[in-house]
Amino acid sequence: MTHDDFDDADLGPSKSQLKRDAHELLDLGAALVELAPQQLAQIPLSETVLAAVKETRGITAHGARKRQLKYLGKLLRLEDDAPIREALERLQSRHALTVAHHHQCERWRDRLIAEGDAALTALLDEFPHADRQQLRQLMRAAQTEQAQGKPPKSARELFRALRALIG
Repeated sequence: MTHDDFDDADLGPSKSQLKRDAHELLDLGAALVELAPQQLAQIPLSETVLAAVKETRGITAHGARKRQLKYLGKLLRLEDDAPIREALERLQSRHALTVAHHHQCERWRDRLIAEGDAALTALLDEFPHADRQQLRQLMRAAQTEQAQGKPPKSARELFRALRALIG
């Protein structure tokens, strides 16, 4: 074999690429460990990987946890990680939508309390099926509570009403 024969041969991925892939699987394993149990149930995992994830959760010692995460990454190398990544992305995008919805409700609540009827008109333009009277009562009660330095009971009720309306 000559030197030119080695150039044409497929030698597979480089050592650096293999390390990058291993680190990605390690990160995937760490993300799985951080999921809530009901979220983890939605991820398609084999019994061995699921057992390793659950075992990793119980380990608090830094060195032992790091070793267990490496073991989890090794187990993930034996699996097809595409369905796992897709399910994890779906969970994360669903969470992002929930957070965005929550922030939108908070912005409307704060705007209604600060701006009053002008903000209520804008809200009703965007959501014409809203109960004007209920929102106005909650808005005014929240403004009064805020002015008197009372706990924000009506502001919370206003937030719940907005969440039901926008949801």
